[in-house]
Amino acid sequence: MAEPADRPSRLPDRIETDAESVRRDLVRLVLTVVELIRQLMERQALRRVEDEDLSEEQVEELGLALMKLAQAMQELKDHFGFTSEDLNIDLGPLGPLLPEDPAGTDDGPR
Repeated sequence: MAEPADRPSRLPDRIETDAESVRRDLVRLVLTVVELIRQLMERQALRRVEDEDLSEEQVEELGLALMKLAQAMQELKDHFGFTSEDLNIDLGPLGPLLPEDPAGTDDGPR
């Protein structure tokens, strides 16, 4: 069905397809998926700790692993010039894709 003449088209006439733009968008998408998984893993780990489902040694190992993962994500974002907001895709009426980071990781000075 054709759109009415007074309503603008949702897609531009041309889509940016230069190699750099495509590469940057792909990196952004991959980092977004990795960040989503990282946050889900962190929330699950916190649930297990709160449920006292882990030994003290497991809690220490898990905490260290999550800290290293958060640090690696920050390094990747820094390397490619992205902020946490850049990775948080807006899903329109559903809101942002990524919930607030439970660890409070930010992009500020370290």
